Amino acid sequence: MNPIQSSLPLLGFAAWSGTGKTTLLEAMLPKLVERGIRVAVIKHAHHHFDIDKEGKDSYRLRKAGAAQMLISSRYRRAMVTETPEEEASLPQLIAQLDLNELDLILVEGFKKLSFPKIELHRAEIGKPWLFPEDDNIIAVASDTPAETDLPKLDINDLDKLTAFVADFTNKHSGQTLNCSDLDPSGMLSVAEGRDRILSQIVAPNTETTVVLKEALGQIVASDILSPVNVPQHTNSAMDGYAIRSDDLGRENYQVVAQVMAGHSYDKPLNQGEAVRIMTGAPVPQNADTVIMREQAQQTGDSVTFDLGVGVIKAGQNVRQAGEDLAIGQAAVQSGTQITAPELGMIASLGLNTVTIRPQVKVAIFSTGDEVQHPGEAQKPNCIYDSNRYTLHAMLRKVGCEVIDLGIIEDSEQALESTLTTASQQADLILSSGGVSVGDADYIKTVLDKLGQINFWRINMRPGRPLAFGHIDTTPYFGLPGNPVAVMVTFMQFVEPAIRKLQGMHNWQAPFFIAVAEEKLRSRPGRTEYSRGIFGIDANGRLTVRSAGKQGSGILRSMSEANCLIEILPEQPGVEIGEKVRVIPLENRI
Repeated sequence: MNPIQSSLPLLGFAAWSGTGKTTLLEAMLPKLVERGIRVAVIKHAHHHFDIDKEGKDSYRLRKAGAAQMLISSRYRRAMVTETPEEEASLPQLIAQLDLNELDLILVEGFKKLSFPKIELHRAEIGKPWLFPEDDNIIAVASDTPAETDLPKLDINDLDKLTAFVADFTNKHSGQTLNCSDLDPSGMLSVAEGRDRILSQIVAPNTETTVVLKEALGQIVASDILSPVNVPQHTNSAMDGYAIRSDDLGRENYQVVAQVMAGHSYDKPLNQGEAVRIMTGAPVPQNADTVIMREQAQQTGDSVTFDLGVGVIKAGQNVRQAGEDLAIGQAAVQSGTQITAPELGMIASLGLNTVTIRPQVKVAIFSTGDEVQHPGEAQKPNCIYDSNRYTLHAMLRKVGCEVIDLGIIEDSEQALESTLTTASQQADLILSSGGVSVGDADYIKTVLDKLGQINFWRINMRPGRPLAFGHIDTTPYFGLPGNPVAVMVTFMQFVEPAIRKLQGMHNWQAPFFIAVAEEKLRSRPGRTEYSRGIFGIDANGRLTVRSAGKQGSGILRSMSEANCLIEILPEQPGVEIGEKVRVIPLENRI
């Protein structure tokens, strides 16, 4: 990204919730203005907000569908922009400011980005210091001593704090603000994120035995070895006549018997003899060749063969004993998911039980005071919880047992209690919401207290924020809150982890290559997942097109799609007629 061409300092305030960032800024701003410093403030909000009043003209026009609403008067103007697809980045927000009319930009929030910050700290909050883990903190303002060589300020001495900010402004005036410095550090590719997760997933060795009909969808714990030859006997592959291959070329043969499936002719077959035989019936001793009934003419006990221009090949139309499976050969390998063909295969061996991996137990919950249960009367500024329902369905699809813990309120006590319970009951914990940069600080506090969690930003869209680690020894995933992002991140990160927990070796999601019917947009350098619809065109080519609007909260396009279109980071976009990777959604959501 090119640098913003403005000599303008940028300063943030980093603090835990409850420290009083906004109150301090509110008191400091008039003092900065008195010094002649023109200030812009950018504040990052944790959750849904609306600055418009319901019933006002601008509110009505925006709700009617205006993606951008600009309102202006003699004294001020305001732009309200809807961002359903992706939250605006700090560089994008800075670019909207009139930098020529400013001397300083103050930022509240975005504390995980790389730019200068002052840490605000109050002992009564009971939170750890931020500066040991953030090299961008240039000073600390607190009500208790800090063990650091950084400049120390009294958080309650507003004049000295203001003087420090004013001095920072003067010192850094004239420097070019480079947007690349504001990109989140540690951005991972999809493959890197998946590899890091899988390296920390350990498949259990436990197993259980169930009757065959209860094994559908489950994972085979160890190789199932065939106790018999399949087929059990050398048998006929079709209805016809069995003869000896060392007795070919006769004008006619004597039919000495007729063998139906489930029966046999127990005498050795002599030269000049034939046995009329049905599909699946064992061929007699010495017989090794079958001529199909359509090529035979039987009169009484004599049969002749009308082969036309064809010839009889020794061994034709005969299936050898053990041809499909020999005794002791693996019929179904460990790590295989049992579907209808595997059930039939196991049953054909005479087995009525199978040893499987126990179902992976997954605890799920949603977070956020703005989330409520379907069926309730909708409250102001709230949304219905769809994520738990999609996750429940996707987990059942991959053969998991689901423990639904509901919606957890925004409090440390509730989250800590829920995570503790989940880690004791489940093999994996899955939550949605609360993992974006700027979300409630207590989430990281609780996760750090109970386990080891990494907060990652994945270089993908949708689904950039992702938390992964362990609560005690139980793997934990924190997925984003947007409904489509939840499903995409589940497919890319959670399902591979579950497959490994299930004992599936080197599981890979299916994909294929299709031709784009329309231009598909993407941002170079990141992996883009668009909902798509694939099909076969008049020329027999596999083609794909967009399923419609691609916002992370638009569930309808996910319902209408039959695939995800994966545009790789090295692709600057996809033009009509170009090839693109397609991930089918059938049997996955």
